[in-house]
Amino acid sequence: MTHQPIIIDRAAYDCAQELLALFGSLAPYEAKARANESRDIGNVSHYCRWRVVERLISMLTDEDEDATLH
Repeated sequence: MTHQPIIIDRAAYDCAQELLALFGSLAPYEAKARANESRDIGNVSHYCRWRVVERLISMLTDEDEDATLH
């Protein structure tokens, strides 16, 4: 069973698109690095946001994804 990310607002999608434009196939790693940095400084809110962005990037770039994108 594949878990889909919960997109709370447009900002998560915009962050994902921005990272894809800047980093291409390395975008998920950049989002993960930002999440880890946020976690390391104790910012749980930003950590969660970047993890959602990381999963969203993976979903957007997965050619085998069978979910409907809106």
